[in-house]
Formats: sequence, structure tokens, C-alpha cells
Amino acid sequence: MTIDSQIISLAKTWLSSQQQVVFTGAGISTESGIPDFRSKGGLWEKYQPIYYDEFMSSRDARIEYWKRKASLYPNLVAARPNKAHIAVAELHEKGLVKAVVTQNIDGLHQLAGVPNDKVIELHGNTMRVRCMSCDKLESIHDIQQRIEAGDEAPECTCGGFLKPDTISFGQAMPVEETNKAVNLCNSCDFLLVIGSTLLVQPASLLPGYAKQNGAFLAMINLSETPYDGECDIKIEDKAGEVMSALMEHIP
Repeated sequence: MTIDSQIISLAKTWLSSQQQVVFTGAGISTESGIPDFRSKGGLWEKYQPIYYDEFMSSRDARIEYWKRKASLYPNLVAARPNKAHIAVAELHEKGLVKAVVTQNIDGLHQLAGVPNDKVIELHGNTMRVRCMSCDKLESIHDIQQRIEAGDEAPECTCGGFLKPDTISFGQAMPVEETNKAVNLCNSCDFLLVIGSTLLVQPASLLPGYAKQNGAFLAMINLSETPYDGECDIKIEDKAGEVMSALMEHIP
């Protein structure tokens, strides 16, 4: 099948489905200028990950962690939803997306217009900062100001360590969000994966749950995934271009 015929088939199946879920990974946000972790030139080539227990036990680790976050801050705040994010938001507005499950931490789905309660953030959101002791939430913008003023490892007024509200290596996944994602994939009849290599568990297991439930599994991804042989459609092209073309076939 050509890409055009795949898109038409995808649109027809989407419109005939009842419980549509979209699952997104870093590949949808790279088109907004946000670097991913795994690909060549990604963040893992530049930085060694700082594990959660290191962050909690070492001030030096916290200083390095926040130094990295501060260096990424300008790109983060400048990023805007791209054509793929906007298309997903429009599909939700049309009643054709029950929820968005995302591995991304950038909040771009919400900026595009998907309601916050319809976005399941498996790895948290870097625009929030959480106290590791009292759970108080603060804005990343406020903490960035503290870092720029010389606070190398910000702490809460309670004395707890402040950390972006994201999941670090070695940190437990959020139970509520993970359960919501599993339940959505167990009950949907259509799952579209956009821009995820599907290599990180437990997120990588979600398409399998959908297929076991008999759902139609579609993928828009430039790289290989473990589900390439199981999906019903895989379109190897940029997310923004494919989703824009898809919208031309959805009234």
C-alpha cells in the first residue's frame, strides 16, 4: 500500500471505531524542537542519566540534575504544538479520541487543546516541580528563577528536595496513571501509536493489551518497533505530515 492509501484506510477505520485511544512518544514532539533520548544526537548521548536514588542521596547529583534542566529550559518553554498535536486535539474535539496516553513530559497535548483530564501522562510533566517530602507542586518557571539567582539545588519550604514532576530512572511509575492507561487499552477498539519506539516498560506493553482485546492497532513511526509485525497499519513518515493528511479524510 502507498502512504496515501494507508492514510485513507486509517481514516475509515478511525471513523468506524467506537473507543479510540492515541498513544504518543518522543517522536511526536521532536517536530516541535524537543530532543528525544534514544536517537543519534539525543539526550542520552550528551548526558548520563541521574538515577532517582542518586538524586535523593547526593547534593552533587541534585546540582548536576538541575543544571541540566536549566540548560533545557529555553527550548522547553519555546516549544509549541506541531501539526500532529493539533490534529489529535481536533480529533478529540470531534469526539474521535477518548483519551491520549503519552510518554512525553512536555505538556504539548494540553497546549494543543486536549483537556488535562484526557491526557494520561505516564512519565509525568516537566512543567511541574514536586517536593519529594510533602508533595507540594510548584511551577517550573518559579524554580528556574531560583536557579538563575544562584540556588543550585532548590528545596521546599518544608526542607524537602524539589524535583521536576517526572519519572526518573529507578523511580516507581505512577500507579493511577498506569492503571488508567492499561484500562483504556484493554477496552479500546482502536489504538494509534505515534512516535514511540515501544521499548520502555510498562508503556511498551500497552499495544499488546489493545491487540489482545481485538483492537485495531495503527502506528506512525520512523523507526522499527517490537510491534511492526503485529500492527494492522504502520506508516513510516513524519507524524505532522501524516496527521495533517489524515484530517483531510475526516469530516
